[in-house]
Parts: sequence; structure tokens; C-alpha cells
Amino acid sequence: MERGAGGRQMKYVLVTGGVVSGLGKGVTASSIGVVLKACGLRVTSIKIDPYLNTDAGTMSPFEHGEVFVLDDGGEVDLDLGNYERFLDVTLTRDNNITTGKIYRSVIDKERKGDYLGKTVQVVPHITDAIKNRIERVSSTPVDGKRGPADVCVIELGGTVGDIESMPFIEALRQLSFSVGKENFCLIHVSLVPVLGVVGEQPLQESTKEKLSQFCHVPVANILNIHDVPNIWHVPLLLRNQNAHEAILKQLDCLSIATPPDLKGWTIMAEAYDNLTNSVKIAMVGKYTGLTDSYLSVVKALLHACVSCSLKPSIQWIAASDLEDESAKTTPEAHAVAWEALKSSSCILVPGGFGDRGVPGMILAAKYARENRVPYLGICLGMQISVIEISRYVLGLGKANSEEFDPETPHRVVIFMPEGSRTHMGSTMRLGSRRTFFQNPDCITSKLYGNSAYVDERHRHRYEVNPDFIGNLESAGLKFVGSDESGRRMEIVELQDHPYYVGVQFHPEFKSRPGKPSALVLGLILAATGQLQPYLKRISDSSAEAPR
Repeated sequence: MERGAGGRQMKYVLVTGGVVSGLGKGVTASSIGVVLKACGLRVTSIKIDPYLNTDAGTMSPFEHGEVFVLDDGGEVDLDLGNYERFLDVTLTRDNNITTGKIYRSVIDKERKGDYLGKTVQVVPHITDAIKNRIERVSSTPVDGKRGPADVCVIELGGTVGDIESMPFIEALRQLSFSVGKENFCLIHVSLVPVLGVVGEQPLQESTKEKLSQFCHVPVANILNIHDVPNIWHVPLLLRNQNAHEAILKQLDCLSIATPPDLKGWTIMAEAYDNLTNSVKIAMVGKYTGLTDSYLSVVKALLHACVSCSLKPSIQWIAASDLEDESAKTTPEAHAVAWEALKSSSCILVPGGFGDRGVPGMILAAKYARENRVPYLGICLGMQISVIEISRYVLGLGKANSEEFDPETPHRVVIFMPEGSRTHMGSTMRLGSRRTFFQNPDCITSKLYGNSAYVDERHRHRYEVNPDFIGNLESAGLKFVGSDESGRRMEIVELQDHPYYVGVQFHPEFKSRPGKPSALVLGLILAATGQLQPYLKRISDSSAEAPR
């Protein structure tokens, strides 16, 4: 058996869901982790996704929301982003277990003859593989400390009853039996419907008693997690209903735990509720019909705005609605989109794949450049800025990315030579990579605390064509950050503009409550006229620091 901190048996908290998917199991699991961490325990997390995909890398954002990228290059479910943000940990690809990964590992072993000629079956071979994976992953530290955590919170995706979940449920049943009841706690998240237009219904005592009778769960362990003004309140809801005491009692951890210290968390949750001023941010993207497609960007904007005592007011703009063709086919949507763009204090163009909406993104970048509106382009958004300046400043009217037009005479964005053109999964430039600042006086270097380099997460298979860098820099687009070779461009800044920044990496993936992404913070500061005073404070503090 795997041992937790101090040589103790690892404790497991399993979070399952019922009735419908999308109830908030991820936030619940993350919040349980926050409360247990506040009790002095070290916590790690595992997300189980029963789909057959090996990972989330090839899934459309419309299917499952954004693909969250980890330091090790793992392309995982967005719930792992919630875990990292709530618990301030650094997870690995192994913390996301899928049916595809399990079956692949078992089939690989069968092909190698590891089962010694036995008939390979779901029970015991698949279930054993699941248990072994859980025990191995749960023992890997994710908080920067040595040794395993005390508790592993496991979220089982989907709903209990799904056919694809059955092997995992059986494996978890076996795991709970093998580790003992004092090392396993089951938490089920279900839906309490509100009938009629009566608003939000808290769970009444009579309802709790009925549930207790039919589910064999003590009334005290049936909790009401109702809708809240912001999700930072969920750990406080759990604490206020003594969820930690029930979990710690079940796991026999009362003797090593402390009362939950959630002072900082409470201040953060209540401070957001009391904010009155907001800033309008134009989010110009491809997948605006499903906001979870840009979940980490939204959270990064939230963290940056809260640090500036503001609420984010995101204007969701479908890039295709900005295009000239839209003025003919859907004039009302076109007018609304441009009104939203022009009324915003800053513009953000996030990542994406494929050519849909690209002309609209280029127009948004052009508007930001010409009207000195603060602009942040992330991944595709950086490439958009390169295409826009190539076309409208350098006069290369057909300049484009090889991704959108393989026959363009001016390939200002090209396919990376190490990429695969035949396989999609895990073939991009993924994970944490180091970017070196070429100009210590640039805005982005200052925002990162005058650092010589920065480590950020990547997810791309196209890059700026180094053959065009000289011409682009002569047009005022300065390439201020690159990889160690100096040829792969990572950061651009536009000269003589309040804030026009493009980055090939994804700064949103490492943003945390209380520790916002430097570049997203820069965007909000520029949008509210606070950037230059902020940069001066950084410069002054650096000058005063001992050398």
C-alpha cells in the first residue's frame, strides 16, 4: 500500500456525481482540497475521465471546454486547472487518468506477454491497472515538498451509472476495501431541483432526513452547496457546515489536523463581492458560444482584475461577427460586435486552431493598433498581430499563416519543423518552456520583475517565420523574447503603443488567486491607466534592492 506523509497510509476522498453531468464536481473536489489543506494536511488530486481518448488534446473545446496544459506538457481536462488554481499545486499528466490510458497500458502489457498467456479481462486486469495507477500517482508530491501528501482527492468524471464509468467504480470499490474504511471517504454530488419560480432552494431538514433514510448517510453529512456569488465561497460553505469534521472523522485524521484557517480565503471571497467598479474587456475568439472554452483566460482576467480592485466585464465577441462578410449576411450581429469592441477598454485575442474567425481577429488587432487600445494576443493572438502588421504596415496584402493558407506568397507564420503532419495527439510544442528576454527594458520583462527569463506553458504547432523578423521589427513590432536558440520568437511588443503585447505561450495556465499572470495584469493596468505608475514602482524597488 502507498504511504502518505510521515509513513501513514494514504487517505482517499472520492467525489462522484449523479443525475446530470456538469453539477460542479470539479469545484466541489477543489474546495474539499482547500478545506483539508486549511486544516494543515497536504493534498494532491486525481481526475478520472472515463472517455476513450488518451487525453484531452484532440477534443474540441465545444465538447469538453478548454484543454488545460501542465508543466510536463500534459493536455488534460479543465478540472485540473481548478485543482491547480485552488490548491496552488503543480500537477502532472499522470494526475489525469482516462480509459484510453488504462486500456493502452493493459494492451501494451498483453502484447509483451506480461500476463503469461492468461485471458485478459476487465476484472481483474483493467481494475488492477486502475488501482495501481491511482496508488502510484497519489504518492507523487505536487506541492514542491518531499514525500507523499496526506490526502488524495479523486474526482470521477461523468455520472454514476454511465457504462464507461463501471470499471472505475469497481476498481474504486476494491480500493476502498483494500485500504480500509478509515482511509477512504466517499462524497456524492447530486442535484436538488428547484420546482417553480421560487428562487434558490436550500436543503430543508425534512429533505435531509428523507435522503438519510434512503441513502444510509447521517443527516449531519448531507450538505447544501447552493449557488454562490463566486466560487471562492464554496470552501467557506463546506467549512460552515463542518464538512471538514465529517471527512477528518471518516479518515481518522482528527488527531493530526488543525481547525481550518481560511482567513485569507474569506477575505478574497468577500472582497470580490464588495467590488463596485468594473473594466470592459473585449474577448475576441472562435469558441465564444461556450465560455468554458476559455476558462483559464477568464480566471486569469478575474485574478488580475481583483488585484486591481475591479470586476471583469467580459464582452464576448465572436470573431466572425467582426468580418466584412458578416456586415452583409448578419448586419445586426456585425453592428453589435463592433459596438462591443469599440466600447471596451482593452482587447484580448486568445488561442485557437483553424481559419474560422481569423479575418475578424485580424480586424480586432488592427483596431487595437490604430486606436492605441491595450491588446494582448495569446498564442494564435500573437500570430494574428504578426499577420495584421505584415498586411497593413508592410503592405504584404496576402501575408498569412501556413495554417490558414498553405499557398500564401508571404508565409509570416510557418509550421514548426519538428511537428507531425499526420498525427494530432501530443505532437505540438507542449508544456513549460523557457523564454529569454532580448531587451531588459521591455514592458514584459518589467512585468515579470525584471527577470532575464520566464518559464511559461506552451501549446502550438505554428510559429513566426524568422525570415520576416527583420522587416517586422522595422515596422515597429519588436521581438523582445525568444527561446534559447534566439530564432523561435516568443514575445512581441509594438513600439509607441500603451500596451500591445503578443506571446506564443499561454500565461493564463499559471495564474492563481492572489498571484495573477503578469501579462494579464499588465493588460488590465493599461486598460485603467495604471500601467506606467506600476512599472515605475517595480523599477524603483529593483533599484533599491541590495545587489
